[in-house]
Parts: sequence; structure tokens; C-alpha cells
Amino acid sequence: MTAELVRGQNHTLPQTRLEIRVSAGCPVVAGASLADERGTVPGAEWVAHPGAPRLPGLEVPGQAAAAHRLAVDLDALPPSVHRVTVLLALPERTGGPARFGAVAAPFVAVTGLDGDEIASFTLTGLDSETAVSALELYRRGGAWKVRAVGQGYATGLTGMLTDQGLAEAAQVAAAVMAATVASHARAVTPPAPRVAPGPPDRVGGVTAPRTPPGPAPSTGSPSPGVPPTGVPASGAPDPLPRPEAPGVPPAGVPASAANAVGGGPIDYAHPRRRAAAPPPPPQAPPAPPGGPAAPVAGDATGWSMDERLYNQVWGMFEDLARTVAAYRSAADFAESRMDQELDRLLSDPRNRMGGAGDRAREEARARRDELVDRAREVLDRDLAQLAAEAAVVEPALPAAYAGWDNPVWHAYRVPMENPMALRVGDLHLPESPELRIPLLVRLPLERGLWIDCGRTASEAAATTDGGTLKRLALETAAGHAARLLAVHPPGLFQVHVLDPAGTGATAFGPLARSGVLAGPPAAGAQGVRATLAHLTRRVELVTMAVRAGATDSLPPDLDPGEQLLVVNDFPHGFDDRAVTQLRYLADEGPAVGVHLLMVADREDAAAYGPVLDPLWRTLLRLTPVADEHLADPWVGHAWTYEPPRTPPGSSVLEQVLAAVAAGRRTGGR
Repeated sequence: MTAELVRGQNHTLPQTRLEIRVSAGCPVVAGASLADERGTVPGAEWVAHPGAPRLPGLEVPGQAAAAHRLAVDLDALPPSVHRVTVLLALPERTGGPARFGAVAAPFVAVTGLDGDEIASFTLTGLDSETAVSALELYRRGGAWKVRAVGQGYATGLTGMLTDQGLAEAAQVAAAVMAATVASHARAVTPPAPRVAPGPPDRVGGVTAPRTPPGPAPSTGSPSPGVPPTGVPASGAPDPLPRPEAPGVPPAGVPASAANAVGGGPIDYAHPRRRAAAPPPPPQAPPAPPGGPAAPVAGDATGWSMDERLYNQVWGMFEDLARTVAAYRSAADFAESRMDQELDRLLSDPRNRMGGAGDRAREEARARRDELVDRAREVLDRDLAQLAAEAAVVEPALPAAYAGWDNPVWHAYRVPMENPMALRVGDLHLPESPELRIPLLVRLPLERGLWIDCGRTASEAAATTDGGTLKRLALETAAGHAARLLAVHPPGLFQVHVLDPAGTGATAFGPLARSGVLAGPPAAGAQGVRATLAHLTRRVELVTMAVRAGATDSLPPDLDPGEQLLVVNDFPHGFDDRAVTQLRYLADEGPAVGVHLLMVADREDAAAYGPVLDPLWRTLLRLTPVADEHLADPWVGHAWTYEPPRTPPGSSVLEQVLAAVAAGRRTGGR
């Protein structure tokens, strides 16, 4: 049960890995300070803020926004840390409100990794303050507790940090605001809530969104904490991680919908923050009598349409997984019951021969078929509902979520905000192979990608010519790289290519000719060494700067944008040092914005033995042909993965890359 705190109240934390979720009526800066047992912040390196977002055990957002999620691992904090204070501030020089009294009261919640709220606090009573200490997490008697603070400062961040004993308060405050102003063009501002006539405590008057079709199976659901692996030793499909949509459940259905009766109005406002709740989903057309409501694109909660669509896609993913699980469970039950009836029948020797035995067998099979047919009717109904929803969702997807055949790419414009997620392929089940669910992964990438071009990886790969498989793998990798470039603002994402033997020249040609790569594809052992040394140096410098709280001291020639390293022909051209550097980039790179995209056959690197096993496990394995190697996190189905493909004869990839190159030259204008 959630503890609704008031100012000064505390609550014991039942776990140490937490998320702190912040929502406000306008973009705010979220950060945190670490203090010793006296409550003093010893130095600037003890403050996490947009300019230095990562500290041991703590990560805060990199820009101002109306909704934030802060990650906290109390066990990973240094032993000298006894207090973590969550800080909120209004950004300066961005044209936003000048005081907290002019906006809706911020709301802060402490949740577990499963999204369940542990404690929450609404910061009421603020007026002229421009910065506020929202919550404190503190050690007490060997345990951690949370305290609602709500202490505002009209003197801003400088006054707040000075009050916490930080000698460099003014310098840190200036660095925070400078980083915020630099990222202002990419800040996400929530749309204004649409208020319809009705009771004052409701936002809109919409009907309930999609009801997940089919009951969830009573058994067989894996633990939600199953760690993803790249190459499971058992040969079982890789479990996909649960979506991490800010502030909403993965199924795309708000918790208040569970209390709806008969499809009546749903209150999408936060029960304790009416003024700052996410806007409701679009108004659905009236449902026909006795039938389901017509599907609507964006039928999920979220601050933006992209977030709504992300949640809706994951909701469709879960709905399909559960309704198929219900059908399979019913079919298995019917088969098992028929077997039991036949066993009982045949246990009597008199029924083993003659007309009575035959009739009993036919009756048992008829009962089995009746149960399976009834389950199939329910499944077909749910599949029809999901297919209708997919038909309206797919055309509404933004470029980052859309397939290459989506018309959105023909109207492509260089974006000015970082995307929330990226489509890396489609998923489907054998019960309905025509119903495809987009596979969306959150950005920035938490794991690198591995395009497996080995012929022993799957049955489909084994029946494909080796040269064709390698060509498809390279084209898939080039498509992923092009999509990542296209969905990021100009200059915020760079792609490097290692092609030691030059076998990927054709596939990487569109990237090289358009001029969107950080440099020509590196060839030969010397090119491999130079590129790996450059990216390794970047990871080392940024990691040290973040840990020391000295990100303003990074060399001026260091590119602050996200980096993607595409590796072909591994391990050709790699010596032992290069292999070590590659493993280092796979392990440490994602935390500081360096990601891997490998095109490789694991058998080619068999000479390294188990040394490379951690590398393969680090990466999310994808295939250039259809393959059943991914599992959902709800019931563990083996899903068929389909890689993204450009339409035959289409020049959409070249057109998009040309637009990306033009956007870089003009700065996106």
C-alpha cells in the first residue's frame, strides 16, 4: 500500500533499488545531492544534475522535462553517503515560469523496479521559490527511510546547495543551468490537459481503453525479473525486458480502468494531483451495441503521443501473449482430459473392443474438439480486435517506431528531440502470423545489438545460402544504423564502421556516400586499432569525468553525442588487445553513450573459447532471417522475429540519409 506522506513524515523503505518519479505542470530540472552523516555535501562531485547525471548508485535525467525518473541503488552508494536529497528547480533563460507558485504542485513518488508505489508526496504551498528539496532518503538504524521535505528556496539552487554545506554552491548551480539551457531544445513539454464538461475531478469523459483480451493463464508466467541474455545455454528464447514507460503500466491501460464497470467514464487524473495528470487518450468513437469500442491510435496514457503509442504497442504485445496463452492452456486441458477419459475407458477390458468402446472414444474426442473450438472462438475474437487496433496504430507511428514501408518516412524531417524508443523488427506467433507487433527497444540502448549471421543459429539460417545470409545481415545492420541516425537530432548521434576486409562495402555504401558516418569505414588491422583506441579513450575519459564530477573538464575535441560502432567481419583484423577493447566497450560503453552493433558468426570466433562468452551475453541477439529466439516477459512464448526490410526497389533509405546529411549541414533548420 502506498504511503501518502505529508511534509516532515517518514516511511521505511522495503527495498534498496528504487525509482523516484517526478511529474510537474511544466519542465523542471531534477537532480540529487549526496551528503555525509552530518548532512553536508562535501563537494561538487557529490551532486548529480543534467551536466553530470551519473554517480555511483544514482542516475538523474539529462535535461529539463515535465516528467522524470531517477534511478537509485542504495546498496551501490559509497559507504560515506548517509543521505540522498532529491532536488527540483525551475530552469532559467528558457521562457518558463519564474516561480513554483505559478505552476501545479509537483508530485514525487518512490517506487520499486516493478513500478509499485512505496511512498508519494505532493509539494503544496510553494510560492516564490525557484528550487525545492523534495525528498530525502537517509540511513537510520541500519535501514533506509524516505522523508517528505518540501523545503523551497527563493534564492534558487545556489541557496539550496549552500544550505546543504556545499562550498561551490554558486558554481554548481551555474553548471546545472548551463547544461539545462544547452538541452532546452530537446526538452519534452507535456501538452495541456483537455478538460471536458463534467465533474471537476475528471479529465475528459472518455470510455475505457482496450480490455486485454482473454484471461491470463494461471501458471507458466516467468518472474518479471528474468535477466535478459544474448545466447542462452539452454537454447531457450531470449526473454525480452519489460517496457519501462515513464509512470504508466506496460499494458497501456491505466490502473483506474480496472475499476470501470460497463465501459463507463474513466478518471485518468492522478488521484492526488488533478492539475498535473497526463492528458487522457483520444476520445474513442461510440461502441456499437454489444460490441467492443472502435480502436484509437494513442489509446494509452502518456505526456506525448509518442509515449502513448509506445505504451499502446507494448499493451498489444502483452494482450496477444496472454490471449494466445489462454488458448494454448485450454487446448492442452482439452487434450489432457480426453487422454484421462480414454485411460479410464480402456482400463476396463470390456471396452477395448466392440461398438461401445468405439462410441466412447468418439464421444471423448468430440468433447475435446468442442472445448478446443470454443477456445478458438475466443481467440479469433481477440485476434480480430487486436488486428483492428494494429490497423489504426501502425499508420500513426512516428518514424522511430515505423517500418520502412510506412508513409511517415516519405515525409521525413530531421527531429529536434531524442526519441523514446526504436523499432528493431516485428514479432508474431504461429496462431496469427499475419498479426505483427513492432519490437520497440528503449533509447538510449542499454545493450548492444548483435546481428547473428551464423548458419547454425536457426533452422531458417541453416537453409539459407551463406553468402545470402551475410548480405542480409549487413543490410540489416546498415538499416539499423541509418534508422538510429535518422531519429536523433543533428549532431547528437555518430556512427563508426569497422570493415577490416571491406566485405561490407556494398551494404554500407549508402551510409558512406551520404556523408553521415563519422569517417570512412575503417579497413585493415590498423583501422581497427585506431577506431577502437579512439572510442576506448572516449569511454575512459567520460567515465572518469562522471565519477569525479568534472564533466566540464573534458577535452574540447571530445564529441558529446551518442556513438555507435558497427563491427563487421569479427574477429578478422582483431588482435588480443583489440578484442579486449571491444569487450570493454560492450561492458562500459552504454553507460556513457557508446554502443555496439556487431555483424558476426559466433563460430568464426570459436578459437577464443569461453573468453568471448560474456561479450555475446551482453548483446541483444537479432537475426537477418525469421527466427524464433525471443521470448516475452509475461508467459514466455517463443516469438518469431522478423528483421526490418526496406520495400523492394524502394529508395527510401537513400532519401532519408540525404535528409539526415542535409540536416547536419544546416543544423536541422
